[in-house]
Amino acid sequence: MFVIDDDHSVRKALGRLLRAAGYQFELLEAAEAYLACPPPQPPACLLLDIRMPGMNGLELQRAIEGTPMELPIVFITGHADEELLQSLSRRTVNVLYKPLDDVALLAAIDAALAQSVES
Repeated sequence: MFVIDDDHSVRKALGRLLRAAGYQFELLEAAEAYLACPPPQPPACLLLDIRMPGMNGLELQRAIEGTPMELPIVFITGHADEELLQSLSRRTVNVLYKPLDDVALLAAIDAALAQSVES
């Protein structure tokens, strides 16, 4: 699993939660950093912030669509808008709003990991 968020405190908190839940993950501060990674092996997913400087989450989603880098996505955001909801790809498992609910987040991650194995 890849956690991509430009906010250091969010990455740190998510890392603690995921570690406690027993997940293997990599924390990245920018979408461009994910593009530099080798193609992931299932089960894997993206926990992806939408609004980031540089390439944002929706731009990353479009950039990886149809490539070996494409994974199921759980978007996280502090801002809800209609454009966002209309821009989501078929690989979007869920959109969660900050502050995140741990139970809902872990359930969304489990669904995304299951989807990555099925595809």
